[in-house]
Amino acid sequence: MFIRNEPFKLFLKLYPVTSIILAVDLLIYLMFVVSGTWGLAPEFAFRAFEFAAGSNEAILNGAWWQLITPIFLHINFSHILFNAFSILIFAPALEAMLGKTRFVTAFLGTGIIANIAALFLEPAGFRHYGASGALFGLLGIYIFLVIFRRDTISRQDQTIIFVIVLISLISSFISADVDVLGHLIGFLSGLVLAPLFFLNKTR
Repeated sequence: MFIRNEPFKLFLKLYPVTSIILAVDLLIYLMFVVSGTWGLAPEFAFRAFEFAAGSNEAILNGAWWQLITPIFLHINFSHILFNAFSILIFAPALEAMLGKTRFVTAFLGTGIIANIAALFLEPAGFRHYGASGALFGLLGIYIFLVIFRRDTISRQDQTIIFVIVLISLISSFISADVDVLGHLIGFLSGLVLAPLFFLNKTR
């Protein structure tokens, strides 16, 4: 379920939404590397970050798009590596089960809910970026499947899911510079909304 061995062209055909998300994440990251890290256009990099990063103060002043854009923003290698790898592993199976429209709704929806929670529960000066809220939303959906629709996932994959979710939640509390609230809200939103995403879906 989580092992990806399809040829590149087949992967693009089977999982178009996952492919687009990965491409957008990587292109935005490379843009910041070239313009900011390499110093070719530092002013552009600064303004692009100010535009896309989730700033509670900016959102409250009308920058509503910052409830969405942070989901695709990563500015260091370890962050993009971890999130891109996680998307590559966990997203395709859900895209196949949900279909393109429901999957993109689930991914963006849980990420946006996590960002809305940050808006109301974090101080005005709080800033955030990354796909972690949406990724934890996917994990919440997987936990729903394991608990309520066990016939859709093999016993081995159920064990893998439980272990990964447990490790991910624990690491959220012990790792530095982690948006713990975003992870928890993303996870809970995926768990709670999962029945809607699978409404009228055959087993």
